[in-house]
Amino acid sequence: MIPVKRLEIVVDAPYSTRIVSVLQRHGLTGWSILRNVTGSGERGSQWGDEITGVSSNNMIVTTCPPEALDALMGDLSTLLTRAGGICLVSDALWLPH
Repeated sequence: MIPVKRLEIVVDAPYSTRIVSVLQRHGLTGWSILRNVTGSGERGSQWGDEITGVSSNNMIVTTCPPEALDALMGDLSTLLTRAGGICLVSDALWLPH
């Protein structure tokens, strides 16, 4: 197994493509988007039940090599400062197949 960093990023749905663009600029090509994530945070509860869907949240899940994390975090932090949202980073093991 290979040690990696697991990233879970929750943002307003319209910002998901910008997050993915940042990931791709850093060479990360594997990611998953979980749509209509609900929960509660600094901006209150997000239920994603309004008509337009603009306020719904998405979660982007990906991994990166530990040595690439610092550069990636700089760019993600800049975007999240403007967009809001949360980024969680944890240690994980990738099972290549």
